[in-house]
Amino acid sequence: MPANRPHYILLPVSPLFIAFSLTCAFMLNLLPWGRWIGAPDFVALVLVFWGIHQPRRVGIGVAFCMGLLMDVHDATLLGENALAYTLLSYVAIMIHRRVLWFPVLTQAMHVFPLLLLAQAIQVLVHVFATGRFAGWLYFVESAVTVVLWPLISWLLLAPQRRAVDRDHTRPI
Repeated sequence: MPANRPHYILLPVSPLFIAFSLTCAFMLNLLPWGRWIGAPDFVALVLVFWGIHQPRRVGIGVAFCMGLLMDVHDATLLGENALAYTLLSYVAIMIHRRVLWFPVLTQAMHVFPLLLLAQAIQVLVHVFATGRFAGWLYFVESAVTVVLWPLISWLLLAPQRRAVDRDHTRPI
């Protein structure tokens, strides 16, 4: 690790904060830009974040429920987003120990294939159901979403950070 970067000891995360972050991500996906090419999938990003940082609290069940909510909102086949988010969460939980060793930009490089996988699953389900391919520009969404990884990491870890200046009267 670089010497100039502070070493944080994170406080435990509040379950209410996790629920709030997932709700905010869902609300951001509800905005009218959701059908634009390259619009980020905030729910997928937050699910991957919590799957990596809190795999025991946000798991496959939460991902499935969020996927069903997105299916209803997008008016897609029931289960298309649920399947993609479930597999996305599963893989994020599988690699969470490895990803946490790296700095944020390297973590983003690990998250990018996960987001591409989720989109590929959505495209495959859509192709099997309708016979139409959405086009290669559909995958720009993963690149735009992964660019937001450092910002999301900073925002979602902010309430858990301790003060950088150490108080020598405390044991930790």
